[in-house]
Order: sequence, then C-alpha cells, then structure tokens
Amino acid sequence: MARDGSRTGLIGRRHECRVLDDLLAQARAGRSGVLVVRGEAGIGKTELLNHLLDRATGCRVVRAAGVQSEMELSHAGLHQLCAPLLSHLDGLPEPQRNALRTAFGMQSGDAPDRFLLGLATLSLLAAAVGDEPLLCLVDDAQWLDRVSAQTLEFVARRLLAESVLLVLAVRESGSREIFPDLPELAVRGLNEHESRRLLDSVVTGSLDQRVRDRIVAETRGNPLALLELPRGLTAVDMAGGFGGPEPRPLSGQIEAGFLRRVRSLPAETQQLLLIAAVEPVGDVALLRQAAERLGISVDTAVTHAEASGLMTLGTWVRFRHPLVRSAVHRAVGPEEQRRVHRALADSIDAELHPERRVWHRASATVGPDETVAAELEGSAGRAQARGGIAAAAAFLLRATELTPDPVRRGARALAAARANYQAGAFDAARELVDAAELSHHDEAGPGRATLLRGQIMSATKGAGAGLPLLLEAARRLRPYDSGLAVQTYRDAIYAALTAGRLATGGVRDVAEAVLSAPGHVDTGSREGLLLTGLARAITEDYAVGAPMLLEAVAAFRTEDLSREDGLGWLPLACRMAHSTWDFAAWSELSARLVDLARGNGALAVLPSALLLRLSNRVFAGDLRGAASLAVEADAIGEATGSGFFAHYGALVVAPFRGQESLTRQAIETVTHDRLLQAEGKVTTATQWAAAVLCNGLGRYEEAYAAAERGCENPQELGLSLQSRVELVEAAVRLGRSAPAAEAVRTIEEMTRVSGTAWALGTSAATRALVSEGRAADRLHQEAIERLDAAEVRMDSARARLRYGEWLRLEQRRAEARTRLGEAHEMLGEAGAEAFAERARRELQAAGVRTRKPVPETPVTLTAKEAEIARLAQGGFTNPEIGARLFLSPHTVEWHLRKIFAKLGISSRKEIGTMRLDGMAITS
Repeated sequence: MARDGSRTGLIGRRHECRVLDDLLAQARAGRSGVLVVRGEAGIGKTELLNHLLDRATGCRVVRAAGVQSEMELSHAGLHQLCAPLLSHLDGLPEPQRNALRTAFGMQSGDAPDRFLLGLATLSLLAAAVGDEPLLCLVDDAQWLDRVSAQTLEFVARRLLAESVLLVLAVRESGSREIFPDLPELAVRGLNEHESRRLLDSVVTGSLDQRVRDRIVAETRGNPLALLELPRGLTAVDMAGGFGGPEPRPLSGQIEAGFLRRVRSLPAETQQLLLIAAVEPVGDVALLRQAAERLGISVDTAVTHAEASGLMTLGTWVRFRHPLVRSAVHRAVGPEEQRRVHRALADSIDAELHPERRVWHRASATVGPDETVAAELEGSAGRAQARGGIAAAAAFLLRATELTPDPVRRGARALAAARANYQAGAFDAARELVDAAELSHHDEAGPGRATLLRGQIMSATKGAGAGLPLLLEAARRLRPYDSGLAVQTYRDAIYAALTAGRLATGGVRDVAEAVLSAPGHVDTGSREGLLLTGLARAITEDYAVGAPMLLEAVAAFRTEDLSREDGLGWLPLACRMAHSTWDFAAWSELSARLVDLARGNGALAVLPSALLLRLSNRVFAGDLRGAASLAVEADAIGEATGSGFFAHYGALVVAPFRGQESLTRQAIETVTHDRLLQAEGKVTTATQWAAAVLCNGLGRYEEAYAAAERGCENPQELGLSLQSRVELVEAAVRLGRSAPAAEAVRTIEEMTRVSGTAWALGTSAATRALVSEGRAADRLHQEAIERLDAAEVRMDSARARLRYGEWLRLEQRRAEARTRLGEAHEMLGEAGAEAFAERARRELQAAGVRTRKPVPETPVTLTAKEAEIARLAQGGFTNPEIGARLFLSPHTVEWHLRKIFAKLGISSRKEIGTMRLDGMAITS
C-alpha cells in the first residue's frame, strides 16, 4: 500500500495506525496488549504490521506467518514465533520447559497438555522481555495450525503486565473463525477520495475517467486490488474501458492478475516459485537445494522472481501476498507439482525433519504405497506424542488413502477418525468412521468404531446422547479387549450419572449392562469392584452395592496408582467416596487427584478435580480453601474462555456464605449454559445449592421446594443424598412431619449400610430433628460427637446450631447458650455467614447480648489478589504462583505490587505477618 510522503503514514489508515501506536506505547510503559487485526484479503493488514515494525525501535521483534499448506503441521506457527526465544527455555519451570521442548521435537516425552503448553509459551514470552518490550507479529493467522492458534489464544487471554504486544492479522473470510472475543481492529476499505489517491500513485499513463471510476467502484476501497488490477489493463482498456465488468469476486480477480504475472515468467522461475509455494517453512537453503535437484539455474531464477515483485528472498522466502502462492499452484499441472514434492522430499534431512519429508513424499505419490503409508503412520505417532493431534489426523488420513491392504486401511481410517475426534473435528471423524466400517477389521475393530461413534455423539449432543452406543461398544469389545471394555463401561456410567434424569435410558440401563456383560466385570480388581458396586447400588439396592463401593474406595486409598489409572479412575472413586459417606477417603482421594493433575500438567482433568476437591473442602468447613480452589479453576476457565468453572465454584461456596445474589446468578448461569443443557446433574446441584442457601437464611418454604426437587433422582447419589438432608431440616421447620419422617427413614437405611462416622453422624442429626425429649437430646449429642470424629466441620457446626435451637425451645437456656456459642464461633471461622447469623439470632433469643457485626472498612482484595496473597504468604515463588493461576511471573509481580499497596506493606516478608482471612473479597 502506498504511503503519505516519507513513510509517515499509510493512505487512509490514520485511525488504525494510532491504535497500534498507542498499544506500542503501552508496551513500552510495562503493560501488555493484544490485538486481532481483521479484514478481507488485500485490505492492508500486512502493511499495518509493517507500520508497527517501523515504530519498533528499542523493541525485540519476533514474527510468524500462517501458511495454508502448513495448517496440518502441529506447532509449526508457534515454533516459527518462538524459535528466536528458545535461549530462555532453561529459565522456565521444568514442566513448562519440557512441554515446549517436547512440542518442538527437541526431546521425546508424553504429549503436553495444551493448557500447559500455553502457560509455557506465556512464560517464555515474558522471560524474553528483559529491558525492552517484546513485539510479536503474526500474519495470516487464520492459517495457523490448530495447536498454534489455540496456544496463542490462551496466551492472549493471560497477557497483562509483561511488556508484550501480540498482534494477529486474520483474514475475515478465513477457513474457520479464530480468536473470538479478543480485542479487535476491523480494517475496512478506503473511501473514494483515498482510493483515487492510491490508484493515481501506481498508474503511470493516461487513464480514461470512466475506467478510473469503474476500478474505484469495483475494488470497493481494497488497497491491494487498487495496486494490482491496473497491471492487467491493456492500453485499449486504459484508454476506453470497453471491457465488460469482471464477474469474479475481488479476491479471484487479484489472484487472476497474479496468475498472469506468474505465467509471464520463464519456466525455471515458475518452477522456483512452485518450490517456494509447496514448502511452507520458507527455508532458503532448502529452496536452493531442491531447485538444484531439478536442474534450475537458481541465481537466474531468483533474479527474475524478485524482479517480478512476486517473491523476495532474505532470511526467509516471502511472497508478495498469500494469493501469489495460490496463483503459483494454479499455474502448473499436477505432474509438475509431484516432481517438486519429490525434489523437496529428497532434499529434506529425514533425521531432522521426518514429518516434512514424508508429507512431501506422500504428496508426490499417486497410487497405493504401503511404504509411504507406514511412514505417515509413524509420523502421526510422533506428532501425537508432541500433542499435535490435528497433524496426526492429517497424516493418518493420507496414510489411509495410500494403504493397499483393506484390513490395515480400516485400522488406519479408524485411527484417523479418533485423531480427528480428539482434535474436535467431529464431522470429519464421523465420515472416517463410516469409511472404516466399510473396510475389513480385526475382531476388536467394530467395537472400537462403535465406541468412537458414542464418544462423538456424547461430545456433540450431550453426556447422555451417546450412552446406547457406548454400551454397545463395551459389549462388542468385551471378548477382544477387556481393559478397553471396562474403561468404556466406566465412561458410560460416569456420563449417565452426569446426565442423570435427562439421560436416554438412564443410569439404570448402564448399570444393568455392566452386570449383564458376558463374563461380567472382574470384581477381583478395585476398578471392577467400583463398577460392580455402583451398578448394584443402582439396580438392586444401595445396601447391596455400598459395601462393595466402600471396599473399592479403600483399595484406591491404599494401593499404588499409575498416572493413567489415577487420572482415569479417581474422579469416579471420589464421587463414590462422597456417595458412601466416607469423608476421609473423599478428602484423601480428591487431594491426590488434584496433585496428580497439577503435577502431570493434566489440565483437561484439573478443573473437574478442583471442583471435586472444592466440594470436599466446603463440607470440611474450609470455605476459604474452597474459594481458593475456585479461583484456580476459574483461572483455567478464564484462560480458555469458559465461565462455567467460576459459576460452579460460586454454586457450591456462596450458599453457605448466605450470598443470595451470587448464588442465584450462579444457578441462572449454570442452568442456561448451552454446554450443560443435557446434564440432569445440573438440576440436582442447583436445587441443592438453593436449599442450603434458604435453610441458612431461614426461608424454609423455599428450601423445602428446592430440596424436594434436588432429591428427585436418588440414582445420581452425591448431592441428591445431601438434598434429602436439607429437606429434613426444612420440613421439620414447616411442621411437615410425614415427608420429614420418610426422608429420615431413607437416610437411616443408607447410612447404616455405610457405617462411617459421617454417615452415622448424619443419621443421628436427621433423626434428632424428628424425635422428642431424651431421644432427641441423645441423638443431637451423638450427631455432634460422630461428625466431630469424621472431621466434617460444616455439618458438625450445623448440628450444634440445631441442637442449640432445640435446647432453647426446651427452655434449657444455659446449655443452649453453650452449643449456640460453639456453633456461632465455628460457622464464623468457616466463613458461613448466613448460618453464623442464624446462630447469633438464636444466642440473642437465649439471653446472650450480641450485636450484629458492624462491617468495618476492611482492606478489599479481588478474589485473584486474595489467592495470590495467600500463596505468597505460603512461600510460593512468583513462577510457582503463575503456574497455579495461569499467569506469567511478571503479572504475578504486578498483582503483588497492588496487594502491597492495599495492605500498606512493601515486601513479601511483611505479607507473612498479615491476617488475610478477615479481608473483604470482591468478584
């Protein structure tokens, strides 16, 4: 695009340049910035990036560009951007360092979780800042490979105080919508006056006014079109404009102009351009080597290519515009393209770049070729090991096309389908499963295909939609792959518990399928025992299955667990520990699951692990610890654009605090979350939360209605059982003795089977509410003793509150004051303000002069600041805090400076002396 005068500004882009200049000034001042520059092809996005380069004196600059043919090479764009910064790798925490090294093929190892890879990239960019800001420019970002795009989106959401400016240029009509909800600069066409100025800058001869008007009208202010279309005009066109209007889209007209220019070049120059077009990395040495293999006079061809203005050779090969690459492809036939691919494959070092080499070999291959197919399959394995699922899918698809043997072709098609499913390409996965089922299989093939269909259905339609297919898959797999069959039953029953009342067929159907499987599930293993116990609790009776569940949960506590088993089985084991009232096991296993997920960077599992642990901490009476876990879970959601985690954390914590507006907001959001529409468990969880809230606030009619709905589906276990406990309290307060007595009978039957201190304490607490006289007295005391022994402090404190209320009504005021005082203290320490206020009112009624706490003007921290302060107080370093909350160390330091200012301190040493528990927290 032409500029005004001496490169002081682009024609018609004053506003856009000012936005970019302001962001650059912000980065120089220590604040990070992110901008997606979005517009159609040729609108001037690259020129705006060049404007930033002109202004980047005193900044470190790294660049990358997406290439359409490179979209299947995982991490390619990210590696291009980060390669100049890899000298800073050693300063990163080990898990982050290993994630990047594995992703870039610098070492072997397990595929890094994509969130861990994002955090590692964030830390690397922050580490590279030093004394000068870092400017990261990514052109044609719509063509980045999937992993690179996801990683950069993660980074963009977390940048704050690192002095990093990330600018991504995205073609508006790209193949997929990327970087939604990030700050955006929409680049529009030039106005008529600006278009005429730009057109005049490139037209050297006389141009008929009618032709000028037509060009300005048809190009609609597109700068590249204004610069390129006049090149295709003949003298007759320029003089009279007798040619008809061009029917093709503007981008097609521009590409046609480039195509004419390519075809006007010597044959060897066209070949050189084709080599550059099909090898997306832009490696000049490789370009020369492949050209020499084809007998091209390289220097002469380069001279012609650069003179044409279509391509430049510097450190990297760069085209005038991405449409030039498309034009070069169209200029030659398929056989010539295969010749170029063969030359490139022969020129690439198989040891250094096996994936690039085999991709070119495959592109040069016409018919079935098992050797190339096997190499592609091997490359898929390497790509998958680095976390490049999308690349693995592309390699496996091409391997399928080249496989001559029908059995192998079916297996590879199924593997390609699974890779596409894991990459989120569900339509492609479904098509490949169809293709796989038309091929021959080994015995387990049909079962694996059905399993994949069920998983795709669950991912696209909801947890319950895929259940019938998952069950059919498990049945088919059982004779041939018992291990995979058991895992499939596990996933099916977990999905059924989640789908709850909304599941097609329901959890009972899954449980019956587990019990009726040929050979049944092996109860000699803890996994088999867990599945069988749950299935029998659902299909026969809780009393039949609970002992098996308790035995299985105990085995998970005492026996060693591999990483895979821990991440796969502990979520279900935690839920069953909760459902069998085994609080000690629930506490231990949820802590192990969180540690395992954190330690292995398993961030796909970590959010649900945190929420399981969060619920446990609420019952332990540690609402502040639960809130801390909610902040960590929210950090993951914030980084990935999901607000669910924050709302679910509020759903569990806010009711005990009596925070009605926050609870109602969480209920509303979770209930109407599109991704949770098929999960019946959401109804149970939200109604339980409403029941707790209203019992705390003393609104028992509302509590009763919510609790009644929360325990409608007892097969869900967990919070359905807890809803029944809330129902008893509300029913007794309302004088509804019959439903209260029925609920107590159910609770007593279930807790007697469990026999744990939590179970028996809960039973005693609910029976006390429907009893009178000495029996009630004895049961209240038993409940407190057992709940104390179980260390379920929230339930223990509430038991003291109920006992104190009963004692006051029995006119035993001195004893009532003792128990109510204990309850008030415990609930206050826990942060359960609503229940603590209920205890305060009861104390006042019992004759104790109390004053409602008058809120001081406390130091107010945000939830994130409070968590950072707590971690700093616990001795965590800035990188460790950053790793926990998905922040860069620079951003942690920025938050700490704000915290220090609010607290009136100046160092980490002083924060160790501060009492953080009583501080006000804002959202």
